[in-house]
Amino acid sequence: MTMQLNKVYAVKTLDRVAAELGETVDRIFDLAIDMETEDGVIWGYGPRDDSVIAFTPFGIDNLQEIIGMERRQTR
Repeated sequence: MTMQLNKVYAVKTLDRVAAELGETVDRIFDLAIDMETEDGVIWGYGPRDDSVIAFTPFGIDNLQEIIGMERRQTR
């Protein structure tokens, strides 16, 4: 029997992705709130109702595509 392994080996937090994309945390949060797990976004929860949004590489690609579409629409 073969066990299926998760192919996501690392994620990046909202703050890190915003910095890497040159966007504000608020802007990335606003985009991420409409994304689903299938889009590459993951919510992590801590012990005191702390939460963090993280992105898979696929999620970061999706964010870049969304940002690009928005920029083309505003031209």
